[in-house]
Amino acid sequence: MSRSAQEIAALLRGLRLVAEACGRDQLAHGRHLWSNSSIRDLIAENAAQTADALRKTGQNPTEELKRLQQAVLETGERGYVVAKGLCSLLETQVKMSQREGSTASPASAQKTSTPSSASPSPSAPLAGAPGGRSDWDAANLDISSITLQEFEEILQRRHKDRTVSLRTPATKTSQSQAHKSPEEAPKESLKKTSDGLIDQDTQYVDNVLRFVAGAQPKSKKDASVAGAQPEPIDVPELSKVAKQRKVPSSRLGRMASFGGLFAGLGIGTLNELTKGALGLGGSTSMREALLSPANAERIVDTLCKVRGAALKIGQILSIQDSSVVSPQLAKAFERVRQAADYMPDWQVERVMNTQLGPDWRQRLSRFEDKPFAAASIGQVHRATLAANGMDVAIKIQYPGVAQSIESDIDNLVGMLKVWDVFPQGFFIDNVVRVAKRELQWEVDYDREAEYTEKFREMISPYPEYYVPQVVRELTTSSVLTTELVPGVPLDKCFDLSYEHRSHIAASVLKLCLRELFEIECMQTDPNWSNFLYDAPSRRLMLIDFGSTRFYRHEFIRNYRQVIMSAADDNRQGVLEMSRQMGFLTGYETKQMEQAHVDAVMILGEIFRYDGEFDFGKQNTTERLAALVPTMVAHRLCPPPEEIYSIHRKLSGIFLLCARLNVRLNCVPFYKDIVLGKFKD
Repeated sequence: MSRSAQEIAALLRGLRLVAEACGRDQLAHGRHLWSNSSIRDLIAENAAQTADALRKTGQNPTEELKRLQQAVLETGERGYVVAKGLCSLLETQVKMSQREGSTASPASAQKTSTPSSASPSPSAPLAGAPGGRSDWDAANLDISSITLQEFEEILQRRHKDRTVSLRTPATKTSQSQAHKSPEEAPKESLKKTSDGLIDQDTQYVDNVLRFVAGAQPKSKKDASVAGAQPEPIDVPELSKVAKQRKVPSSRLGRMASFGGLFAGLGIGTLNELTKGALGLGGSTSMREALLSPANAERIVDTLCKVRGAALKIGQILSIQDSSVVSPQLAKAFERVRQAADYMPDWQVERVMNTQLGPDWRQRLSRFEDKPFAAASIGQVHRATLAANGMDVAIKIQYPGVAQSIESDIDNLVGMLKVWDVFPQGFFIDNVVRVAKRELQWEVDYDREAEYTEKFREMISPYPEYYVPQVVRELTTSSVLTTELVPGVPLDKCFDLSYEHRSHIAASVLKLCLRELFEIECMQTDPNWSNFLYDAPSRRLMLIDFGSTRFYRHEFIRNYRQVIMSAADDNRQGVLEMSRQMGFLTGYETKQMEQAHVDAVMILGEIFRYDGEFDFGKQNTTERLAALVPTMVAHRLCPPPEEIYSIHRKLSGIFLLCARLNVRLNCVPFYKDIVLGKFKD
């Protein structure tokens, strides 16, 4: 072989060695990237999920196909909402382009007009004003040449969904009357008043002043003079921090939320204990570490996300005594009770289409997409019926809530049991069993509609109460539509005049006694927002009958006997009837029996005190709280299941009277209703 051939062969061998080395280096680099890449974990996770899905499909193919169908349907609905939004956007852009082209001609005509024509007379119609060109854009208008009223009307047409007012009290009528004759001005002013064209801000202030001052309702004669149109009903608004948040509707999604909460509480507790051991400001107590501010935030966030039964349990626990639930946990649940997150628009649309059909909006002339109230089980929207113009409140249930009551409560209570939150004598299992049954009632809107109509009929003899009418054609098991009634929640009435506060307290207390001993049917939810007070008519508007129930006549008769024994200061009678009803077994310690009788006697004070009982200065709550530890520690059996709902309602009513800071003589109520209305 020649020398040149040997050199070429050596060069090729060198190139081969370099290529092999580069290949080995690239392979090692690739392996390093793969071992540290998140793609590998993602692929492995997807493979595991696929294998798990195939396994579940093999075990229960029907359920998995339903989930797949639901996911496909949800994706399609979201795509439909996006497509509709794009179409609306394109339509708006086209209209704006056409408007910009149409305004060029009037603008050029105005520039070339004579001075006399450039200053129209007051009676001549202006472009953009009534009787003028409707395509004149407010952005290109010389506002110095028109009146304030005409400019308001232009802006109102530009923003069809809102009322525009640029007036102050001084200019409210002067500008509109400046170009009218003295004979025409009073007529125009009277016409505007009769047509209801009053500034919304002025009307709102007037309503507030009438409410605070306790103005009496107008007589029919005054109403006929003022005008035939009814005043608009003011409704409350959600908190400014309220936000849209999707409610997890699948059981798997809700379970994952609780799993994340459980893990987060464990990590947070460990973190607090570690900081406490190192002297960095943490805690050395397991209970205090569990209920740290960070963990409380985790509880609030999770319950506000899943809502439903778990949120309802949190709201119930928020009103428990600190001897039963720790103050830190009660504070966290209090934040949960005030939560105001609501469903996104696409999820509302989906629920309404499923429950009422795709043409549900055609039955309404107006529907406000943002709710004015949001709670644990559903949210409430304001709407107007197209058939008769009635303002209605539409309550829409969160999806998945009804199907997940059992699992939600079990997940939440199981987690709290692990962390040993409840004392032994609290009988949490009995509380949970009653709560599950009552929550099943609350999520059945057909049942709520039926009880609303029944309660409306039973309470009709008493004009101080009003129950709204149910709109049956827009009511299903998950959507409830009722008449929209005026009034404000009772927790907004604490600053009213004493006359109003006294009337509210007396009406609520008498209603509670009538529910128990006259109609034997009670709306058991103690939420003060279930009562609205209409100051002009001095009536209580009763809403939300989801937790309404009838009681057995025998139970009410025995419970009435306990109340009568307490009112007569008969301790032995209270003890004997308590054993007969199942409050006590007869084997309790003397300490437990005395604490139980003391609690009943304290509650009966309002019926023994022949005079004005001062709810604002009473110490009933403190004395009952002092007895709770003894009863929790020594109780041998849970109370009758009816007691949970009754005492929850009575506690809420008593606390309401205390917050209203009123003095009432309750003996006449006791004689008239407890003794006089009960029929055995």
